[in-house]
Amino acid sequence: MARYTGPKTKIARKFGEAIFGADKSFEKRNYPPGQHGNAKRRGKKSEYAVQLMEKQKAKYSYGILERQFSNLFKKASSSKGITGEVLLQLCEARLDNVVYRFGIAKSRRGARQLVSHRHITVNGEIVNIPSYSLKEGDVVAVREKSKSLLAIENSLASSSAVYEWLSWNSDKKEGTFVKTPARLQIPENIKEQLIVELYSK
Repeated sequence: MARYTGPKTKIARKFGEAIFGADKSFEKRNYPPGQHGNAKRRGKKSEYAVQLMEKQKAKYSYGILERQFSNLFKKASSSKGITGEVLLQLCEARLDNVVYRFGIAKSRRGARQLVSHRHITVNGEIVNIPSYSLKEGDVVAVREKSKSLLAIENSLASSSAVYEWLSWNSDKKEGTFVKTPARLQIPENIKEQLIVELYSK
């Protein structure tokens, strides 16, 4: 399946929460899409349906394809530590996610585009792979030629989020992936245990 590029609000409504950030359209219609979306649905979702929904939510939130997500889970399950927590930490360590967290792009989709178009460097070298996994101490920066890009300047100007595991230098337009975040520090509303249960079947 190719990466979803359709309306974000439709996906947010499917999950019942604004997983892509503030969304005025979602606030107006925060019920599932479709002609019966606003009606009270009968019947209870099966355990499998709830687990699948949580996996889909994580995939859409981070903009990761099915095979990539499956590979991340395999890596997490073979690592030391709690599988679900390690899975989210691997998602957070992706280059496109860190570019988004720094505020260089307003969305993960935009961050992925900046990385693919060679606007981002890691430790001084251009990296154009959005799924590149960062290690503690890696320095992510906007390429010298790209520092004057209006999209980047506008995004940085409107960004106010601060994360404990990242440090940002606004003068140099570069930041450091200081450490792997603990689960409590990751703001995403994802019940990772449900994903682990789904893959364990």
